[in-house]
Amino acid sequence: MAARFEDYVATRSVALQRFAYLICRDVEDARDLVQDALLGLYPRWASVVAKGNPDAYVKRSIVNAGISKWRRSGREHPTDVADLGDIAPDHAGSVTDSEVAWNLCETLPPLQRAAVVLRFYDDLDFSAIAGILGCPEATARSHVHRALTRLRSTLIEGSDD
Repeated sequence: MAARFEDYVATRSVALQRFAYLICRDVEDARDLVQDALLGLYPRWASVVAKGNPDAYVKRSIVNAGISKWRRSGREHPTDVADLGDIAPDHAGSVTDSEVAWNLCETLPPLQRAAVVLRFYDDLDFSAIAGILGCPEATARSHVHRALTRLRSTLIEGSDD
């Protein structure tokens, strides 16, 4: 763990930007979210480090700011579910599985998307997810469960099987 704020930023900023990108799916917005989170962390650095997990603090700031931005803009990124059935299993088309997965994740509400990213990208357990999202562990489980249910139903609706 970096003892100095500058060391923390130097070692963690790229990973934090990747995390923020997974939350908002926009490179510039991700940079802004990380910068704002680090600006908020700087005056609290000593107390956050004393509590032991600056990453959790920053990730929570990123998620909260991403949700606030989403609420202010009121925009959602709809996915054309009809296109999901056109994907060939051999990846011959121009759409890859990862693009489909991200298009589907963009349809999730921000807290559910954040919970899925924390669970499957950061490989965190539910108690860690709850700590970052600032909710009880059962709520973190519920966010992930509801997100997966929604993703499954969207895939089933979009398939011809």
